[in-house]
Amino acid sequence: MREELTRAISDLGFEIPTPIQLKVIPQLLTEPIDIIGLAQTGTGKTAAYGLPLLHHVDLAVKHVQCLVLSPTRELCMQIQEELNKYGTHMKGLHITAVYGGVSITGQIKDVRANPQIIVATPGRLIDLLERKAISLNHLQYVVLDEADEMLNMGFREDIELILKNTPEREHTWLFSATMSNEVRGIAKRFMKEWKEFSVAAANVTNENIDHQYFVANHHNRFETLRRLLDFAPGIYGIIFTRTKQDAQDVSEKLMKMGYHVSPLHGDMDQKMRTKVMERFKSRQLQAIVATDVAARGIDVNDITHVINYELPDDPEVYTHRSGRTARAGKSGICMSIVSPKQIANIRQIERLVKQKFHKTDIPDGAEVVRKRIFHFMEQISKAEPQEDFAKLYQESIREQFANIDKDELIRKLIWLNLRETIDAYQNAEDLNIGFEGKERDRDRGGSRGNKSVRLFINIGEKDGLSTQKLIQFVTENVDIDANAIDRITVRELSSFFNVPGDASNHVVDHLSQKKYNGRKVRLEEAEQRSVGGGGGSYGGEERGGGSGASRGRSPRGSQSGGGSRFSSETKSYGGSRDSSGDDKPKRKRKY
Repeated sequence: MREELTRAISDLGFEIPTPIQLKVIPQLLTEPIDIIGLAQTGTGKTAAYGLPLLHHVDLAVKHVQCLVLSPTRELCMQIQEELNKYGTHMKGLHITAVYGGVSITGQIKDVRANPQIIVATPGRLIDLLERKAISLNHLQYVVLDEADEMLNMGFREDIELILKNTPEREHTWLFSATMSNEVRGIAKRFMKEWKEFSVAAANVTNENIDHQYFVANHHNRFETLRRLLDFAPGIYGIIFTRTKQDAQDVSEKLMKMGYHVSPLHGDMDQKMRTKVMERFKSRQLQAIVATDVAARGIDVNDITHVINYELPDDPEVYTHRSGRTARAGKSGICMSIVSPKQIANIRQIERLVKQKFHKTDIPDGAEVVRKRIFHFMEQISKAEPQEDFAKLYQESIREQFANIDKDELIRKLIWLNLRETIDAYQNAEDLNIGFEGKERDRDRGGSRGNKSVRLFINIGEKDGLSTQKLIQFVTENVDIDANAIDRITVRELSSFFNVPGDASNHVVDHLSQKKYNGRKVRLEEAEQRSVGGGGGSYGGEERGGGSGASRGRSPRGSQSGGGSRFSSETKSYGGSRDSSGDDKPKRKRKY
């Protein structure tokens, strides 16, 4: 390896190579051939290909010799930064990163300065090619970094177009966390006979990670997340969601409740994403809510927790997520919030990572408050006030509290600091359920979570609705068992159905955002009453005027007279439900 690189590695304090570096670097330094390197995120792949690239680059030649393709802007910037660190002693080295989300004008100027290495996202590179702002005719080395993720993001055609535009390419180095059929297809089409270096199996299991899972109904997922955050006061972590919209929605709800979090996803412009990462790295944020793609550019070693707000579809993606914690020999916790039907997914992931997951109870209100109190007391005991502060205010403080008992002062101090937490969890419900979801004992008394709630929806037969289509519409848009939807009545212009009480808010919030056959859906809780003739308001059900169909268990009579309501005895996000005697539908409070 050239002396400038050896010196830079020494300056950076690197001593022991990672397994993928140990396998790949000697091969690429002595005999650069086409290779496939399989290793998880965070295992040092950038140095594995970056050091050989820098070793072979000709600083005297003024055209693009090496291209690194990566899926995201953040990863592009990270790769450029690392390569510049390794090449800090190489005079005349010029590395440019090009990616979307920023003005292309400045990037055109950068690439026309003839850098030896370009790091690019596929979309922006094609923009530059189409504008004839860049030439890849003399390119010798192409690196596909995070190839599986680029293909998952739909960049297959872009990658093929770029590789077709590199006629002088001598070697292709493909790095990926997984060897999917699509990845292998790219290799077969555009690579010569290659060698495969795999350390993925050795890296999926990190014994320093405590894998925990919490079983909750889907409609209690957000409240479970809040509990986990409150139960880990010193959390510094990443909350993973499946979609960009989920990342935005979850973070907005948490921010409104006072949590120091921020979203990170592809719909945010580059300036905002950079700002979020700066705040996160400086610990101004306790967590970021991110999609898998956006998190690929995160390089932080001190993350204490990874929380899967939803499990990924691909079990191997779980290893990417969990690998964000317990880095550099430290320990970490990976928490997953799952519904009962996802227990099989947990077992599948256990087999993949070769570790037993721990089923953990969702903390109840008393446990959360107790944890917060002890955390606050620990902060007080470890606090070291500035000496000037003590000198200036010690006498005033002593005089103010001279007649207050020490224990009383401590109680007041804790109450002032934790009053909102104590209030929020004073009557908190138990969110834990068994694997079989036995809480769905509809209409059998007990707490509201076990009772059935009647819902009104403003669509009916004229909208093409039927009993089966109503069930299908609800279950396709809300994670709820079809068997939990009961006592369905489909009328000409509106319909009614029952759901478990602890699911009603979740159903209303999710379906109210949807459309059915072009008609905007309105959903409200309905008063069950009889109107005894034609023409009742939409808030009640007509005794004989509709063409409704019922499903499930037998109705308990017509419930003539005043209708019965099931009032909530537990706190929800927006407070307890209105239980007045008004016989109109009760409009939900938004949280």
